[in-house]
Amino acid sequence: MSFDSFNPAPLKARLRLFVIGVLVFSLLGTLLARLWYLQVIIGDTYASAADLNRTREVLTPAPRGTIVDAAGRTLVGNRVSLVITVDRSVLAKLTDDQQKGVLTRLAKVLGQKPADLTARTMLCGEPGASKPPACWNGSPYQPIPVAKDVSEQVAIEVMERREDFPGVAAETAALRAYPAPYGVNAAHILGYLSPITTEELDKVQASGQDPVIHRSDLVGRAGVERTYDAMLRGTPGAKTVSVDAVGYTTGLVKQTAPVPGSTLVTSIDARIQASVEKELRGAILTARKQYDKITKRNYVADSGAAVVMDTRTGQIVAMASSPSYNPGVWVGGISQRELDALYSPDSGTPLLSRALQGQLAPGSTFKPITTAAAMGAGYSTRTRLDCSSYFEVGNRRFKNYESASYGMIGFDQALSLSCDTFFYRIAYDLWLKEGGNSSDVNAVDPLVEMAKKFGLGRPTGVDLPGEAGGRIADRKWKKEYYDAQKDYYCKLAENPPAGTSTFLKQFSREFCADGYRYRAGDAVNFAIGQGDTTLTPLQLATVYSALSNGGILWEPHVASKVIGPNGKAKPIPARVRARLPVPAATLRYIDRSLKETVRSGTAAWKFTGFPLDQVPIRAKTGTAEVYGKQTTSWLASYTDRYAVVMMISQAGTGSGASGTAVRHIYETLYNIKPPATPPKKVNQ
Repeated sequence: MSFDSFNPAPLKARLRLFVIGVLVFSLLGTLLARLWYLQVIIGDTYASAADLNRTREVLTPAPRGTIVDAAGRTLVGNRVSLVITVDRSVLAKLTDDQQKGVLTRLAKVLGQKPADLTARTMLCGEPGASKPPACWNGSPYQPIPVAKDVSEQVAIEVMERREDFPGVAAETAALRAYPAPYGVNAAHILGYLSPITTEELDKVQASGQDPVIHRSDLVGRAGVERTYDAMLRGTPGAKTVSVDAVGYTTGLVKQTAPVPGSTLVTSIDARIQASVEKELRGAILTARKQYDKITKRNYVADSGAAVVMDTRTGQIVAMASSPSYNPGVWVGGISQRELDALYSPDSGTPLLSRALQGQLAPGSTFKPITTAAAMGAGYSTRTRLDCSSYFEVGNRRFKNYESASYGMIGFDQALSLSCDTFFYRIAYDLWLKEGGNSSDVNAVDPLVEMAKKFGLGRPTGVDLPGEAGGRIADRKWKKEYYDAQKDYYCKLAENPPAGTSTFLKQFSREFCADGYRYRAGDAVNFAIGQGDTTLTPLQLATVYSALSNGGILWEPHVASKVIGPNGKAKPIPARVRARLPVPAATLRYIDRSLKETVRSGTAAWKFTGFPLDQVPIRAKTGTAEVYGKQTTSWLASYTDRYAVVMMISQAGTGSGASGTAVRHIYETLYNIKPPATPPKKVNQ
């Protein structure tokens, strides 16, 4: 065969086949190697991921811990309730029309609006969902409670008509219960629960502060329910269920039991708490029947508060605020109408705790602080000053409110008779020594410094949320207030709108010119608890508690110990905030002076016949003037064991509005039952 006749085509074909074969085997080898890697090397990882995709976790709520009083009486517990639930995973298998039909029929049985019921079954955050608590903030695989405390008849109807109500069940559930021993309310002490929001959950989980909290949890929103929420909540159980590719539940994988929450033992005495609530309510109703000669109408008596504190430990024995509310309104969800009423000024804003958050001028109950300050600034028990009917500062007369003219008297009578002009003279003298109008904001004022030493101007540290700190209206505060308000008042002074009162025009001009100055009028008002200085009833209770125990300023507290599910108790120790820098002799002098308030002073007419020899009460009345309103009534008092403070807004004088009620509280505290003769010795 000649070279010219050679044909290379078959060789090229074979070469192409060889190359293709090599490529095929290379790809096949690569695939096999990858398969071996996935199956053998990291197979366990993907198996776990697959298992995770086939399972879902459903939480079993833990029974929340109970809250009891000092004697073990249940203040907040749990009760069994018939609850109707809707399972979203079952509804998801139905068409939209079928789902609508189920919820419409269920709404009719439950007496609800279909739209409201539908909103309850929607997940918070999904399109069209309402805001909490109207939407469901828990797991989509967890049955959603849509009605609580249903009757047995409703439960039976739902269970018997399963074909009409797929995914709907009647179950028993634990809800918060309020047994109310002695009829107590204690809403502002106990607090309430509501579902945790998505934002709150994200924040908690990101911080790692509470690793056991879950999306479906109810959390404390106020009172001890909030402060001790983590202890009360316990640890929920978990039920792991298997699901198919669509997400339908197919079986139970594993289950862990929940761990109940701890029991919180409080220092509250339900018997005393009931008495305090009753007396406060009665005093308010009585005040509303009294005629106010100044305003020419009956007293409004729109709100009030009372505190009973153990002066030896700082424990709160009882605390009431009015108006109050039924804590059970939050159980199982609250309606928008009910929520609006709790915040409404028309209903008195009952959600506000006046004992912790009510900031008011203390009136003459402040005078023991002024006395302690004065005796540390050059005055003494031998000091005698004129208790005149008025005291002139510049061109203004400052009058006695409750007191008449008693001539030359000492601190003892000035306290028991509540002589304003006596304390005006002291404050004016100290104001002059500090430089008068020319003094700077850093001038050391003995009255201001003593108020701070008594803990005023800052929260007490009580173990309840939302506490207000009050205000000490000193030179620094007045300068800050001026800086914040001067633009407004200067504009008002320059161009007052039509209808602006003459008083407001004049005030605006004066404020714009030199409203930053701490004038003599500010100083004399400060000395008797008037003006812009404010405090809460709880703060005043700590002040009078310190007068009782020799100068210990306690950090007040409600909780005394926590008992875990295992029965072990963990005491919550008392904490000392500070010790008063007041000589013991001065405290004893103030103590003796305040005894006379209920014997011969401003509160004597309310304590006639009370066994003061067996139960010596020390007290100070207060009547604080409020611009544009009626006077605030205060009565602050103590024995060797208890401090009792009552405040009623727009109710008149301290003794007139609160005297009888405070007396009755002491009768309950010491088991005194007039007119029977009390025991000779009473454990104080």
